[in-house]
Amino acid sequence: MKRGKEGGVDLLSEDVLQNILSRLPALSYASAACVSRSWCRVAAAVLSRPKIASAISLNPSCEDAVNEVVDSVLSRPIRPHFAYAACFGEFSDLERTQKLITKKLGSATPVVTSFTRGISGNDAIREEFTEVNRNFDFGDCDDLDDFDLTTIRDRGIVLIVGFVPGLKVDAIPLLRESEEPYIPLIDKFVIDIRNYSAAVSGCTSPTGIVMFGGTGADMEHVLDEMDSAMSTETAFLGGRIGRFMYRSGDYSRNISGSLKYYAEAVALVFARDNEKPQGVGETQFHVALSTGLEPVGPTHKAVSVKLVYNISECSTWLNASKEGINEVLDGHRILNDIYDEMDNGNASRHLFIGVTKQIKCSIGPEKVRWVTALEFYVVQGGNEKGLRIKGSGIKDGDPFRFYRSDYDSVLSSCNRAFEELRNLKQVCGGIVFSCYGRSDPTFFGRSNVDISPFLENFPGVPLLVMRYGRGGLISSGLIGRDNMRAAYRQEGQEESSPCCSCLRYCATLYLVMSYSL
Repeated sequence: MKRGKEGGVDLLSEDVLQNILSRLPALSYASAACVSRSWCRVAAAVLSRPKIASAISLNPSCEDAVNEVVDSVLSRPIRPHFAYAACFGEFSDLERTQKLITKKLGSATPVVTSFTRGISGNDAIREEFTEVNRNFDFGDCDDLDDFDLTTIRDRGIVLIVGFVPGLKVDAIPLLRESEEPYIPLIDKFVIDIRNYSAAVSGCTSPTGIVMFGGTGADMEHVLDEMDSAMSTETAFLGGRIGRFMYRSGDYSRNISGSLKYYAEAVALVFARDNEKPQGVGETQFHVALSTGLEPVGPTHKAVSVKLVYNISECSTWLNASKEGINEVLDGHRILNDIYDEMDNGNASRHLFIGVTKQIKCSIGPEKVRWVTALEFYVVQGGNEKGLRIKGSGIKDGDPFRFYRSDYDSVLSSCNRAFEELRNLKQVCGGIVFSCYGRSDPTFFGRSNVDISPFLENFPGVPLLVMRYGRGGLISSGLIGRDNMRAAYRQEGQEESSPCCSCLRYCATLYLVMSYSL
């Protein structure tokens, strides 16, 4: 076709051309943007706002499933700035899945691939909202390596690809030494994130961080250091998900095959782009939290703390005194008093303690900062010997309160999250990280209650839901940062300011992306 001023495609109005380009698959759209300057300008108008595309495939073939989800997310114009893939069921070969996705999206696109317990999103073939959860029980183990995934009936893959104009994105790993003393390089991790953000935005605190940690990752220490080093405006969430793989857009950060280090966690870091074109607006991250936990009873102080180790886990035994009372109580007395405080006796599904800790944090040569953090532990029982708590890290004198999780507290926190999100405008997509047990329709009496704050506030907006943890409501793998956390950052004795990253039990975390000019 002759392209002249007297006819052909040059006679198309920009509105018609924009309508045509908006219907093209991603690769054809990219080619069309290179035809001429005028076409490039129109193509830029097609992708002028952030875009999230996601797809689920239940195809039993790994290669076919990857082809289906990639073809689906690239069926409309998009420039992949980042990608996240989650496998479940028989897709146990993360390396193969990662390579297939990287080959299709290009090596410059940062990609994270992991396992998940359940997913929700748009089916790549039927183009309808689909939810799939694993139909087996993990028992007492959080690590998917211990299970024969080929015995699971449901299997598939979900892929999410994002375009975020005005932001730069990369995958930055938390490394751990492969030889003794197996030290995680937390300072380096935080410094790498700050340096990347400073290089592209001029600010050491990025806009958002989505983090994926291995099962054994020391996420409590990482989160305390992040709170100390990052602005409270940085949105932060993710999961301690078990096995994962990643590929960074910066080749030097890819350590696959290294004998010296391995990746204990990885962060997708979103930082403002100082070189963004004129007219591009701001992509903003908003995080809301549905906790599912509520405090019950008075504050206690830990006394006679002892650690007990066995083959599979570490437990803490302790006695305690109530605030303002010197009498030391054993585990049996403590639990009886707490059950008396609860309206429905001991019918609460789970009981926790939230321990307030003073933690000293510093990054490199910087001045030491003190973080007052709230850390949660599962209560395993109690008798005349004391109160039994899962895990370690509690010291004599640490103050703590009991927390419970039940239907009323979870539903109430969902309603609060709904109210927090309802006033957001120009929402373009979202990702939800949720405790696996909250997807059980028998818990709420109907399905999708825990994701209703997003579905009802933003109908038709692309949403991906990732579920982690074992059966029931106990899931310590979720990482969240919001303005409701009962923790504070302070320097010396100066007035504290809020910080809010911690491992969340029984939780759902909502990441909502919006755009403003």
